[in-house]
Amino acid sequence: MSGLAAPREFTDASLPEIATEPAGPCVVCGGERFHDFARGYDYELRTCRNSWNFRACNECGHVQLDPRPAVGALDVIYPAHYYSYNMQTAVSPLALKGKEWLDRMKFTGILRALGRPPQSFLDVGCGDGHYLRFLEKTYGISKDRLYGLELSEPAVKRLRQDGYQVHCKRVEDCTDVPNGGIDLATMFHVIEHVANPAAIVQKIQGWLAPGGLLTVETPNIDSLDARIFRKNYWGGYHIPRHWHLFSAQSLRRLMEASGFEVVAVHFQTGHSFWMYSFHHLLRYRLGWNVLSRMFDPLKALPLLIAFTGFDKARALFGFRTSAILVMCRKRAAD
Repeated sequence: MSGLAAPREFTDASLPEIATEPAGPCVVCGGERFHDFARGYDYELRTCRNSWNFRACNECGHVQLDPRPAVGALDVIYPAHYYSYNMQTAVSPLALKGKEWLDRMKFTGILRALGRPPQSFLDVGCGDGHYLRFLEKTYGISKDRLYGLELSEPAVKRLRQDGYQVHCKRVEDCTDVPNGGIDLATMFHVIEHVANPAAIVQKIQGWLAPGGLLTVETPNIDSLDARIFRKNYWGGYHIPRHWHLFSAQSLRRLMEASGFEVVAVHFQTGHSFWMYSFHHLLRYRLGWNVLSRMFDPLKALPLLIAFTGFDKARALFGFRTSAILVMCRKRAAD
């Protein structure tokens, strides 16, 4: 894909050009024919100077980053200051209170779909342990039944010291979660980060108890903001950390092909996607650096509230907002 000149920040020779690897066939339908979809740079963290391409499957429309960062470059694109490793300090206390309110609403719906109080919980991509602590505090699950997977060794060390069953491993390599022993598993904005989403959800299915629930939240490529900023600057791209982008249809297809029963599909807020979209456009296209700082979702609380309210209102009226939440049940006979 041509037509996007490298912003000045990405011509800096001090930034590394990291190794890449091909994405391979479409992870949803196995198709091997693609067309160019979008292009961009690591606008958020500026960890490398590579230019990155998203390509869409000609058969089913699923979008994936191709080529993508090599596994050996993960430490570069997920630096120690990555926000999900330091949520408690990266976000203002008032924003954290708002997030806790949204989380409570989210989990009320999830537990309604589960149909029973969870006795065990797994959070894939647990970051600083926000959801582990939330489930312990709100629903009384003991720490020896609260599992997490995370790639940040410092974050894992802190959580293990606190008594949580957290492991510094990818799902593909993990053997530390009991088969058939998890009532509820979540992947909140994680499935888009992995190389093979189908293999991941199949592995998690083996960890779930019969009737257990896997809840997946991910950016929605079929949202208004994704369409407006599609070519380069959509915040949901999170280049180069997002490797797969789903619509509600493609995510449902993936989960059902993996043997799950999809019990609910909801549309969630994506305030950070809206804000980063404007931030990237203002900074990297227009060069308005000062104005772009107003759209930093980690700092601009008034706009964060405004975009959250905008997406919540749109979701109430049935619009497809910036993120998809899919609840999937492991069949009792599996």
